[in-house]
Amino acid sequence: MKTSRRTAVIGGGYAGMAAAMTLSTAGCPVDVYEAGPVLGGRARRIEVDGLALDNGQHMAIGAYGTLLGLMQEAGVAEADAFVRLPLELDVLDGPERAMRLACPRLPAPWHTLLGLLRAKGLSWAERTSAIRTMSLARLQGWRLKQDCSVADWLAQQRQSTKLVRCLWEPLTLAALNTPIASASAQILLNVLRDSLAADRAASDFLIPRCDLSAVFPEAAGRYISARGGQVQCGAMVRHLRRDKHGWQLDRSEANYEQIVVALPPHRLNMLTLPDGMSLPTLADWHWQPICTVYLRYPAGTRLPRPMQGMVGTTAQWLFDRGQLCNQDGLMAAVVSAEGPHQQWEQRRLAEVVAAEVARSFPALPAPLWQRVVAEKRATFDCRPGLLRPGNATSLSSLVLAGDYTAGDYPATLEGAVRSGVAAAQILLNR
Repeated sequence: MKTSRRTAVIGGGYAGMAAAMTLSTAGCPVDVYEAGPVLGGRARRIEVDGLALDNGQHMAIGAYGTLLGLMQEAGVAEADAFVRLPLELDVLDGPERAMRLACPRLPAPWHTLLGLLRAKGLSWAERTSAIRTMSLARLQGWRLKQDCSVADWLAQQRQSTKLVRCLWEPLTLAALNTPIASASAQILLNVLRDSLAADRAASDFLIPRCDLSAVFPEAAGRYISARGGQVQCGAMVRHLRRDKHGWQLDRSEANYEQIVVALPPHRLNMLTLPDGMSLPTLADWHWQPICTVYLRYPAGTRLPRPMQGMVGTTAQWLFDRGQLCNQDGLMAAVVSAEGPHQQWEQRRLAEVVAAEVARSFPALPAPLWQRVVAEKRATFDCRPGLLRPGNATSLSSLVLAGDYTAGDYPATLEGAVRSGVAAAQILLNR
């Protein structure tokens, strides 16, 4: 489908850039307006002491087909953007290994079944219990009759405390960034359906080897510019107007026939619209934070593996960016979702996490410096039965794009780009 309808995309995160790319591919001239200094939104590059870091350590999985497809179309090879690792959960409880699950390179679902059967740190009863739960979910088509919290679903499945602590809770926090007591079991099952139960490669971990702005948004920006569009950073849009000539923005004198609003959900109410029109307020929604504690160690400091899980600690995941991003001696510890740490000063959080890492890896030297990067509204609180708005609005020429819109996925990179593509398709099908 070819079109010449000029479109403004407000927001240059993953959703906005996916929408803009999809429109550009269809021949639609697009102008992107991003308020921040770089593209990426809540998954972007920041500069710390001369290092290109991220505002939060993110990862993807092999099931993220929409993201990988758009990256390829934009000219980004997967091998340049991600380190692909077979599914492996190595979880430490202090210096002791609590559990290790490593899936062999076998066709699905045998890779998951054999991985669970061989899991170290679990009893035979716990291993078979986990297999039974996965098998039952598959037989039920990965659908619940009624959504409930992950904690309630696991209690129904009679999962042991250790299984919950070492397997299900880390998976839930990584996928939904919501505590299991309030996280949607149905959304978790959607992710498991597309990863553990799909093609074997779909369960692989994809860990960025470059900053998140370079993974996709910046390449998408070059793609759009090469097709006659424009991408502006440092360009916050506050007001939209509409008359017989089309849409106008306070950042531009151009007239646009259609608009994609790809702002973070908590910023929707900051955009002034024409009289009689409103966007979802999401006033009753709750948000979940992600804190990343960067720890810089002397050159040559390495972990046994590039990604390490931890339980009984404030941080749940530790990434060796020396092995992943060629940033020698740099570690990133991820603190997912809400918790007591939200009341702490950043200095205390960094000290607590550094001490936890030292207990788990006694041979590590003391860090040279530590930095905390906090996203207070990193994701929406992915609760059971949450009513998420669709991409369409009351006006056919204005659509929404963002990881918060209705869909199977939680607030992830894949959820964002899927929403962006869906929003663009609505406009193209007008």
